[in-house]
Amino acid sequence: MKPKKNPNAEIGRNSSLYFMIGLTSVLFITWQSFEVKFYEEDSKVSEVVQLTDDLKEDVPVTEIIRTTPPPPPPSAPDVIEIVEDVEEVEETIIESTESSQETFIEDAVVSIDDVDVEEVEEEEVVPFAVIEYVPVFPGCESLQTQAERKECFNRKVQEHIKENFSYPPAALEMGISGRVYLQFVIDSNGRVTDIQKRGPDKLLEKEAERIIASLPKVKPGEQRGKPVSVKYSIPINFIMQNN
Repeated sequence: MKPKKNPNAEIGRNSSLYFMIGLTSVLFITWQSFEVKFYEEDSKVSEVVQLTDDLKEDVPVTEIIRTTPPPPPPSAPDVIEIVEDVEEVEETIIESTESSQETFIEDAVVSIDDVDVEEVEEEEVVPFAVIEYVPVFPGCESLQTQAERKECFNRKVQEHIKENFSYPPAALEMGISGRVYLQFVIDSNGRVTDIQKRGPDKLLEKEAERIIASLPKVKPGEQRGKPVSVKYSIPINFIMQNN
């Protein structure tokens, strides 16, 4: 038997309605699936923690100083019973045979009136260049002015050096030469004293000192009307000459 079709039936008339119903159903089912909670049994996991020495905290070392306890207080001394001597002992006093310090001082005291104090007057030394009245060398007495006597004194000293000069043989052999500086004092009696020398060698110094020491006695210089010592300086040259 063949099915009969209704020619008046419209197949696509309700297709959009069916589509909406189906879509709504799918969305509802999907939403319900998200709302459903699934519970699973939590698995218990036991963890073992191992403590090692590396996790030890560094603790600073604190030094403890132990003080010595104070000593116990001294015990009270025993009671000492003082027994008086029944027998009296006579003390022997030994007197010193030495004189006391007071006695020595009294014996040593000397009266100032008994001591003779001698005043030593320091001798004045005046340089030759500023002396008021220059020393007079023998042979210069006839000159009147101080300038002439001073020039005459210098000339006479140089002449004396030339006349008494003798080159030391040892210095000649060793080829020693040079200048010796001399300083001496003509004292208040007109004699040469306090000779000081400075030169390149002891041999030359000794010869220069010998020459000056042989100067004759002169009339001493005067300052403020009284004889005074006069300081004089002069150099002596030791020069070797080849013949």
